[in-house]
Amino acid sequence: MIPSITDFEPMKTPTYFSKAILALGGALMVTAAFAGNGRSGGDSTRTLDNTEAASIVFMREEEKLARDVYQLLYTQWGWPIFNNIAASEQQHMDAVGTLITRYKLPDPASHTGTGVFVDPELQTLFNALMSHGQTSLNAALQVGAAIEDLDIKDLNERIAQTDNPDVKLVYMNLLKGSRNHLRSFVSQLTAAGVSYTPQYITQAEFDAIINSPKETGRV
Repeated sequence: MIPSITDFEPMKTPTYFSKAILALGGALMVTAAFAGNGRSGGDSTRTLDNTEAASIVFMREEEKLARDVYQLLYTQWGWPIFNNIAASEQQHMDAVGTLITRYKLPDPASHTGTGVFVDPELQTLFNALMSHGQTSLNAALQVGAAIEDLDIKDLNERIAQTDNPDVKLVYMNLLKGSRNHLRSFVSQLTAAGVSYTPQYITQAEFDAIINSPKETGRV
């Protein structure tokens, strides 16, 4: 059985890096250099509160979890969808990494190998997902759907928690990618005669995503 939301609730308690951020107290005033990235006005100052900072750090590792799982499942099963989406998840990691660099946040993915996580809940989730995904190809595809299901939930929550336009833009683009990934995994499962029941988002949200076309372009 794929782990459910009742088994794992990411960010329920502060992680190592979240505690470090909270210890700073108050809002984090950071200077972001936007020269050369298409913005006008040169350097700008943005404010991150503790919730926003912790969410960026967490999403960096959650995107790493997706990439690592898909890379390992591709190695085992050789199914192209895992390789293709792993490459997309690397882009997601890089996008969040840009925020980490811009706002000088601690990077939990900077010195950890494949399948290794600073956040203990993500480590436990990774272990459970891999255990299930190694049992069969269909189970691996279900794991992929579950990861994207969870990612959509977490991104929606974090978009609602930020008023920072840079952070929101990155999250919205990641969310679009996760919806497309969910469509891809569910499509492969359907072709194999296997159903997937959402565990993290609502059935109504799941149905709306699956019954709508693939999204293109940036937000």
